[in-house]
Amino acid sequence: MATEDDYTAQPFVPTRGGLPALRKAAADCRGCPLHRDATQTVFGAGRATARLMLVGEQPGDQEDRQGKPFVGPAGHLLDRALAEAGLDPADAYVTNAVKHFKFTRAEPRKRRIHKAPTLREMTACGPWLAAELDRVEPELIVVLGATAGKALLGSSFRVTQVRGTVLEEEIHGRPERLVPTVHPSAVLRSDDREGAYRGLVSDLKTAARALG
Repeated sequence: MATEDDYTAQPFVPTRGGLPALRKAAADCRGCPLHRDATQTVFGAGRATARLMLVGEQPGDQEDRQGKPFVGPAGHLLDRALAEAGLDPADAYVTNAVKHFKFTRAEPRKRRIHKAPTLREMTACGPWLAAELDRVEPELIVVLGATAGKALLGSSFRVTQVRGTVLEEEIHGRPERLVPTVHPSAVLRSDDREGAYRGLVSDLKTAARALG
């Protein structure tokens, strides 16, 4: 029986059905307290036959409002970087390690400010990501930022140490190839935005070569 706020999504994840069944079930996920303040679950988007999966941290403000991943400023920058690297954004499956927007407010009714999910929250949401990997079976995963890396590869992950390289690891019982890079929101926050953007494109070109 599904238990609310028990810090595991597992009871909410259907064992049968494809991505549509997962998306429908995820809309009712109450596996951790993040569902309380978020507008809605933001599940992954893209084709079940996608060769490339992009995994980010969590939905942002615009994603939470629209119910789709990577539709805000970071998503637009990511689409541009993918295209420049020779990857069609429309051919990728995009998702996040955490499916609900975690935020804080400086004052009531003020702008919602992103707050990084804890390891416990990432672990709670892990069954959804495992189910997406099982249904999509991507040839390559692009890991966008430290939070996604920790969700997939463990708490010792450091994006600065492995970005732009092709890793081979077992993830949720499946052998996977991964290319870590920075999250596009980090590019937007960078003092050297152009340099950070060029670094992101370079890492994505590594992913494009790995896909062949």
